[in-house]
Amino acid sequence: MRNTGLPKIIKVLRSTHGVTQERLAERLRVSTSLIAKFETARLVPMPDTAKNLDEVFGSGDLIQELATDARKALPPEWFQAWPEIELEAVSLRWHEPNYVPGLLQTEEYARAVLNSGLLSPEEAEDGLALRMQRQAAVFDREKPPVCTFIIDELGLMRGSPTLMKPQLEKLAEWSTRQRIFIHVVPRSAGLYVGQTGPLILAALPGGGETAYLEDQAAGRVIADPDQVAAMVRVWDAIRSVALPRDMSRDLIVRMASEL
Repeated sequence: MRNTGLPKIIKVLRSTHGVTQERLAERLRVSTSLIAKFETARLVPMPDTAKNLDEVFGSGDLIQELATDARKALPPEWFQAWPEIELEAVSLRWHEPNYVPGLLQTEEYARAVLNSGLLSPEEAEDGLALRMQRQAAVFDREKPPVCTFIIDELGLMRGSPTLMKPQLEKLAEWSTRQRIFIHVVPRSAGLYVGQTGPLILAALPGGGETAYLEDQAAGRVIADPDQVAAMVRVWDAIRSVALPRDMSRDLIVRMASEL
């Protein structure tokens, strides 16, 4: 998303006025966690809340204007719930048949992928900022989720050598992390279930599980237990044709060395 400076402005204004998050939440009649999400860029204040913040701080229309700009930079409505799920997940399982999964992309690769579609340059940069923000939010927290990625070998061959070599080297580096497991479906696997599009499964605290599917038009979050169970069966079928972790890393390293 574009950096409007809104989270920092809210935090600075609150500190300048000597108001705690708890006290501000009381004055606005909202939860303390909501204030925290405003200050960490996880949520953008709705118009009424932005107006109330301006009134509390005597900041004219500043927060309202920044909130309007930030809201324009939000990802599509159908995707907005997923980054929040990623933040809560204790494990993620991601199959990607066409590209390197978004959470594992280098900035250069992500920019190339986003610019290969029909997005405007500004939309592509917004998408890039969001993608890098999601990557940091998932992997840089104190206890990252256990993440298993399955990537089709053909998906690792799309792109120029100058683009793919550093991306493959980064994948090899990711694969050495303790809580990250990367598997490759080799070309020799032939046809297999799951090649129609990406599938992501997120295990949540308490034992619940959610799935995410995406096609050419949009994406959708699936929470219905029966549908999620069906997606788990698809995942199991995909996993059965993927190479083990060490063999996958060897393949990725070899592909990088050949570029």
